[in-house]
Amino acid sequence: MIQTPFDTAPAPGEAVEVADGVLWLRIPLPMVLDHVNAYALRDDDGWTLVDTGLDSRKTRAIWEAALAGPLQGVPLRRLVVTHHHPDHVGLAGWFQAQGAELVMTRTAWLMARMLTLDEQPLPTPETLAFWRGAGMEAGIFAARSAERPFNFCDIVHPLPLGFSRLRDGDSFAMGGRVWDIRFGQGHAPDHATFWSRDDGLILGGDQMLATISPNLGVYATEPGADPVGEWLTSCAGFMAHARADQLVLPGHKLPFSGLPDRLRQMIDNHEGALERLIAHLESGPKTAAECFPPLFKRKIDGGTYGLALVEAVAHLNHLLARGAIHRTRRGDGAWLHHLLR
Repeated sequence: MIQTPFDTAPAPGEAVEVADGVLWLRIPLPMVLDHVNAYALRDDDGWTLVDTGLDSRKTRAIWEAALAGPLQGVPLRRLVVTHHHPDHVGLAGWFQAQGAELVMTRTAWLMARMLTLDEQPLPTPETLAFWRGAGMEAGIFAARSAERPFNFCDIVHPLPLGFSRLRDGDSFAMGGRVWDIRFGQGHAPDHATFWSRDDGLILGGDQMLATISPNLGVYATEPGADPVGEWLTSCAGFMAHARADQLVLPGHKLPFSGLPDRLRQMIDNHEGALERLIAHLESGPKTAAECFPPLFKRKIDGGTYGLALVEAVAHLNHLLARGAIHRTRRGDGAWLHHLLR
């Protein structure tokens, strides 16, 4: 059974102690998913912080209040980043500039630093080709082609050279505990999760969320990727280490227990989506943009269209990898996906 022992999240700048020496903080986000969780773990020489929120004046002010308030002015020695997405790495460089050691996976650091240096005033030709291939609706394509795209550097502080590397299968000491590092895949490459050997705590990042599924998206950077397959493999791999009594500290929403049930649920959710997608293709070949109805149980509008598109591509790519479908190019460049008969 999935249970959430904490009913109320901490207010910005405040903290809730979820275990001995472990504080839960919540950082606002200016988007549909309106927050990210961060955690501070106390050691004799100071705090280790896990994840940061976006880089903005508001977020920096929240952290200054937290450092002076619930963190009691004790030095912040290390920053651990679970994965490279902006809501988790956004202020890493800012904390580094104040003397914190940055600790993350090599892949996550390379992705984050590369993306902060890759500023584009308009979508690249490769991105436009990817959108065409996915069958992006013509009006949305025309509007997005003419406007500044999302740039990592807009909301992620510059990352200086230098980090300490997390490796899959290694152990890591923080918060008076020894943690086993286990990588997840699918939502972000080499996403680090931490499993305490000393009690039932897990720092799950976005690999383990109680009530929502993280985005599994394919982008122009790797158009043939299969994040759905990687996600399913990761969930199955975590199952061997999961217990019902462990307390998962996730990247979003509330801490929860009942991880075995949640892992099975997440696997079943995507397997069910794939079955609905196959049934949708029974009526004829479809582009990715024509596959929203079987995949999403909510209205897709301008604010969610981009995430829906990359997730639709991801599920179709997984069916391609399984050999359940094949695809052909339409005259306008869009891929049409056909069931194999």
